[in-house]
Amino acid sequence: MAKLEEKNKAAVEAFHELDSRINNVATKVVYLGDQLENVNTPRSRAVEAQKLLTHFNGFIKPGGPFSPVFSDKEQLFEAADIIQKLQLVAQELPSSKYSGAQKQIAQKYDEIERSLIEEFAKAQVKGDRAQMKHIASILSHFKGYSQCIDAFIEQSQAGAFSSGDVFLDVVPLCERNAREMKEVFHNPEQVMGKFILNIFYGKLQGTISTNLADRSRPDIYLKRLHELYSRTTKLSIDLARYDTGNDHAFLSKLVKNIFQRYLESYISLEIRNLKERSATVLKKFYEYKNHQKKPINTGGIQELRRDLQAVIVAKTGAVWETHGGETFLSEQIAVSLLDETKQALIRCHSLSRSSECAANAVQILDVLFQFLIDEFVDYALEIGLQAIPPGESKVQPELYFFGVVREVNAIVHLMDKLFHDSIIPLVVSTPKHGECLQRKKTISEQLENKLEIGVDRSLSAIVGYVKVTLQSEQKKGDFKPEGDEAVIASPACIKVCRFVSVQTERIRNSLDGKNQEAVLNELGTRFHRVIYEHFHQFQYNSMGALCAICDVNEYKKCVQEFKVPMVTTLFDTLHALCNLLLVLPENLKQVCTGDQLAALDRSILSNFIQLRADFKTARLGNYIKTLSEDK
Repeated sequence: MAKLEEKNKAAVEAFHELDSRINNVATKVVYLGDQLENVNTPRSRAVEAQKLLTHFNGFIKPGGPFSPVFSDKEQLFEAADIIQKLQLVAQELPSSKYSGAQKQIAQKYDEIERSLIEEFAKAQVKGDRAQMKHIASILSHFKGYSQCIDAFIEQSQAGAFSSGDVFLDVVPLCERNAREMKEVFHNPEQVMGKFILNIFYGKLQGTISTNLADRSRPDIYLKRLHELYSRTTKLSIDLARYDTGNDHAFLSKLVKNIFQRYLESYISLEIRNLKERSATVLKKFYEYKNHQKKPINTGGIQELRRDLQAVIVAKTGAVWETHGGETFLSEQIAVSLLDETKQALIRCHSLSRSSECAANAVQILDVLFQFLIDEFVDYALEIGLQAIPPGESKVQPELYFFGVVREVNAIVHLMDKLFHDSIIPLVVSTPKHGECLQRKKTISEQLENKLEIGVDRSLSAIVGYVKVTLQSEQKKGDFKPEGDEAVIASPACIKVCRFVSVQTERIRNSLDGKNQEAVLNELGTRFHRVIYEHFHQFQYNSMGALCAICDVNEYKKCVQEFKVPMVTTLFDTLHALCNLLLVLPENLKQVCTGDQLAALDRSILSNFIQLRADFKTARLGNYIKTLSEDK
């Protein structure tokens, strides 16, 4: 073991000695290499300068002789390297002495540059990306490097737009060429930017110009403009995934530049088209109705004219003009006008500058108010108001205004929806927001005012006819019959109830919610007042009182259709008052202090008691005095 340890120790020492010698040799080799490089670098530069000088001498004399490298196609890349350096050298020399050489070098420079571009194109056709990359690298030092990129773009886009829809071809085309750009060019983002630029100002702009050349039909033109702009904008968003350089607004600028001349005059054409389309919709509607629009006079003159017509009708029995029950309104027409406006607002949102969008939207809203409200709804309201017969007519009135109310409410509801869904988003957070809200509020108040006038006139016509009918057809003998005839409701009552029931149905079909309740409540109140006052025109014996109660029962059935508790209560109270005409004198006090009559003013009770035929014979005057004293 000791011998082996000695041998191992000797071997280790020999290894360290050998390692030390190797390090010394390596150090000397490195030193010698540095010395040789210091000597060879200037020498190689001198050799290269000598070669360039030799090549330069060939260009001093007109026509050469040039070095064979410039005529050998196999040495194109070497020739390119040489001519590129000669071009740099020639630029530094004085033109007065070397203009001939400079000119010949420039010519050869252009010739080799063209040859390189041709070779690049051939390599692209073959799909030889390595060769393309090599040539592109050489050309990157040439002035015509951009022509290499142009050649690449031209070849890449040749025959690429074959689907018939350029918008569908662009993204796949860029996708196919993006990887090749990265492999071939040292600046792929600039190449992609130019690639997209060529598409936009080439095929895309050509397609847009062709489709927008015809402006004879503004509606079709605007639809095409919006579609093309929207698709181009979407395309720019889809292309944003590709790196096109440092300009982040590059794509949006392209879209803006292409469409600039079309968008400058957009809103004026939009407004003109909307007016024409809206006017056409209304024109066709009135033609279908065989109606010639006429100017409507409003204010005091119109009211005076209406009063004169009412007098003429009352004296001559002429028929009041109701236009055959035509409301001159249509939800379908309103929907057409609103749809035209909605499409205009959609285009306004897309095609307007952000700074002009709100103002443009207000212009469109003005057109909507002009045609939908002023020329359609308001005109129909005025016609409807004129068609309402005057109150207290002897002829049963034909009332169609409730149909007008129904149509107007439906149309206003549709307009409100468009206003909130399409107008407000375009004007919110701008000074135009408050202006739009105020305009709409003013218009709504004007419509509501005319609707209220029309409803009031219609209710007056209803209760007026009821009053006239009762006055002309209710006989005194109905409530003071002689003999024991069957007690039934009077013919006048039956006629009135049938008429009121028809009008009630019209109201219920035309109005809903609180509006319906309010109108029926008003009608019920007025109807009750007419019946109440009508009963005060007669005297009643016991049989007549039963007839009056029968009439009141019919009236109660009639107003039950109103489904308004207050009106029902009024007629229940009237029924209780009629009982005062029937009960025995000694029971009057008990009836007067009953639940239904106790709260009434004693003068009301006294007035009813005085209608009894036995008021004097039964000496009920004393009871009335007692009733007043109890109060």
